[in-house]
Amino acid sequence: MPKNNFKRVLIAPLDWGLGHTARCVPIIDWLRLSGHQVVFAGNEWQRAFIDSSIEGIETIHIDGYDVRYGAVKGWEKAALMVQIPRLRQTIKREHTWLQKAVAEVRPDAIISDNRYGLYHHTIPSAIITHQLQVQTGAGDLVTRALQKAHYRYLQQFGTIWVPDVANAPGLAGALSHCKTLPAHTAYIGLLSRFDAPVTITGSDHLLVLLSGPEPQRTMLADALLQQLHHHSGKVVFVAGSYAAAPPSHLPAHIQYHATATGRGLEVLIRNAKIVVCRSGYSTLMDLVRLHKKALLIPTPGQTEQAYLAKSLQERSLFPYALQHGLNLEHELARAAKFSGQFPEFDDTFHLFEPVIGDWLDKTQ
Repeated sequence: MPKNNFKRVLIAPLDWGLGHTARCVPIIDWLRLSGHQVVFAGNEWQRAFIDSSIEGIETIHIDGYDVRYGAVKGWEKAALMVQIPRLRQTIKREHTWLQKAVAEVRPDAIISDNRYGLYHHTIPSAIITHQLQVQTGAGDLVTRALQKAHYRYLQQFGTIWVPDVANAPGLAGALSHCKTLPAHTAYIGLLSRFDAPVTITGSDHLLVLLSGPEPQRTMLADALLQQLHHHSGKVVFVAGSYAAAPPSHLPAHIQYHATATGRGLEVLIRNAKIVVCRSGYSTLMDLVRLHKKALLIPTPGQTEQAYLAKSLQERSLFPYALQHGLNLEHELARAAKFSGQFPEFDDTFHLFEPVIGDWLDKTQ
């Protein structure tokens, strides 16, 4: 690529858990390696994560969506639905924010990961999303209405990138594969911040890797810690929150971390026998990349995670268990019987490079 075609790219992921931020890391790394300048936009913890993962990157602040899940069993979906009007206002505010940020940052291109207000009508704008088909669990009428609104937002962008393979079911199944695609949609393969899997000898621990909005993250952490007191093997527990305080009186076989990033997290995952985690899509892509067995526990009320967990179990890729009434030792024994091998996806983690490269080449 000629030097005068290097671009200045603004990239901003959703703050709904760590996954959207983490899956932007390989794109940022490739852009910078290719000579482009990257400006990362995120809230405080997103910028802290990126600063710890990528040396010398320029960052700016954008407010998060601050989604919260319900704490009352059976009412989790309702707690999300009542936040829709506020989320629409957030999308409007971030679109206004972008107009001001453009004057400051002066980007040649904009990449949004599931932030629906970050489109611009004169600057090439792309959105990354694996959810083309909305999963609400609230009936056909509500689902059709939200799907229509979803497509209206997507159509504001010049291009839509789907982090999956084009051939159904891919990894995301019906979420990312539908009969009628929005205009300018391209599948860019799976995304992971990690390198190809390597053979690990002496995998020695159970890894609990938590993430996602409150209060469900804390509720699952408390439930797991209680049961893990009686686990017979070594446990590494990553709470997934900078605000998480280590619990008192942990037994010696549990090693606790509030968070883990970069090379440290990669080593923990590579050396784990089994990973216990949410069924967030970005986490799934990392597990597939590293060929790891896992027990998935979808966030209550998060219909997308529930769909993914059920779909992947039906395809014998990962087992799942419900958070309510969890019997951890029983579910771990079941998870150990899965293969943890995903060779069909091994060659899909660099497919994004020519897609994004061609897009930038056409950017004036």
